[in-house]
Amino acid sequence: MTSSRWHAHGNVYLVAEGEYELDRGLDGAIEILNVDGDDVEIAIVNPDGSRAEMSGNGTRIAGAWLMERTGSDRARVHVGPRVVEVRRVEEGYESDLGEVEVVARERIAGLDVTIVSVGNPHAVVIGDPADIELIGPLLETHPRFPNRTNVQVVQVDGPGEVTARVWERGVGETTASGSSAVAVAAATHDEGDVLVHFPGGDLRVRLYDGRATLTGPAERV
Repeated sequence: MTSSRWHAHGNVYLVAEGEYELDRGLDGAIEILNVDGDDVEIAIVNPDGSRAEMSGNGTRIAGAWLMERTGSDRARVHVGPRVVEVRRVEEGYESDLGEVEVVARERIAGLDVTIVSVGNPHAVVIGDPADIELIGPLLETHPRFPNRTNVQVVQVDGPGEVTARVWERGVGETTASGSSAVAVAAATHDEGDVLVHFPGGDLRVRLYDGRATLTGPAERV
């Protein structure tokens, strides 16, 4: 079994080929299922053992892991039905996460919630990010989301800039999240560049034609 630890703004994943154990302090595991040139097929596992359909930070880490192995500046990360194109850029790594959809705006548990799909489910509330410790567990397990959901509380700082905190499904609060960055950007902006401030650091999202790219770091621990 070969494994290594990687992080993206403190969001720590174990990248594993073969059997592994999830230690405390990890935000999940990236199982390497197959490697073929610049293509890698992965599965993303939360600390509670559940599978995540998508992870912006996880796919970026998988791309960086493969580029370190191949020496290439590009990688294609296959996760479920999605293929995420990752390339090395000056700011770190840019990922094309594909389609992003603002599914609905609903009143849930007394809160105005914007439901967003980035290949995985998100519930976005505009408000004080400090409220994530209350709102996160409330919405994650709400009956409206039978398979649970990721939750974000976001404050709009101005055009193209937001501050957010994240409650990840099956994890709890995390320092940063790639797909959450896309979700809060899509919930608060129609298109263009959005700088998302998380406690762990900043991620940049570009919204265009119903799709999103995500730029941020990925480093071996």
